Amino acid sequence: QVDLVDSGGGSVEVGGSLRLSCAASGASFEFDCMGWFRQAAGKEREWVAQIVRDRGPRYADSVKGRFTISKDNANNILKLQMNSLMPEDSAIYYCAAARWGCRSLEDYNYWGQGTQVTVSS
Repeated sequence: QVDLVDSGGGSVEVGGSLRLSCAASGASFEFDCMGWFRQAAGKEREWVAQIVRDRGPRYADSVKGRFTISKDNANNILKLQMNSLMPEDSAIYYCAAARWGCRSLEDYNYWGQGTQVTVSS
């Protein structure tokens, strides 16, 4: 059974930083993609960043230049370093993994439980 455990959320002021982590366990295969999504209150879940196997990271325009996604392959941990945080970054952040491609949210088969990020002005 594949398990993703998100951690690292919290409350910060505008301009602050947080680092999210996602520990993946239980997979007997390699994921094609691992990524981060977020969902703010009253809004749909949106893609934030992803790493595709054998390819570089990709970011949503809203976080490009402020967030950095990385993966510790030895320990199967996905990270998201978030800098210059703004109130509009406040949301529940979810780690996700896709076994076979990741062209859309629906391709992600496995999800973490989510971790709350709150940015106050």
